[in-house]
Amino acid sequence: MADDAQAPDDAGTQPKANPDELSASDIEDLLKQAEDALATAEDPGTSPAADATSAFELPNLAASTASTEVASLELIHDVELDLRIELGRTHMYLEDVLKLRKGAVVTLDKLAGDPVEIFVNGRLIARGEVLVLNENFCVRVAELVAGDGSKPG
Repeated sequence: MADDAQAPDDAGTQPKANPDELSASDIEDLLKQAEDALATAEDPGTSPAADATSAFELPNLAASTASTEVASLELIHDVELDLRIELGRTHMYLEDVLKLRKGAVVTLDKLAGDPVEIFVNGRLIARGEVLVLNENFCVRVAELVAGDGSKPG
């Protein structure tokens, strides 16, 4: 047969088997404990931990001024960006992609001379034109795109 008695709680009192059987003295004890806890929370000077804590103060950050010596392009010297120039797009079946070989020609949706799109970190930021300079391909920025830009899709 199981013992109906339970172990004493932290306060050293024996809890009742059924919470509906609380006596008036039990309720008064609970109310006293709650009032003591509220008094301690409202007056932190009576708390034992109050002696170990100190007031926390935030420094005045509004008074600091930006230094023009430090604020230069050197701040972003090591920042890496993904830059992509999109000449055009096309849709191909996987079967056709697998047939591509050296010298194959892929037709794009843009005409020769149409502006190319310049994406930074996947966001359209500008349009430009393709040039050849010293036998290298280059892109001259012709238009900056205002607004939030659009992701390539």
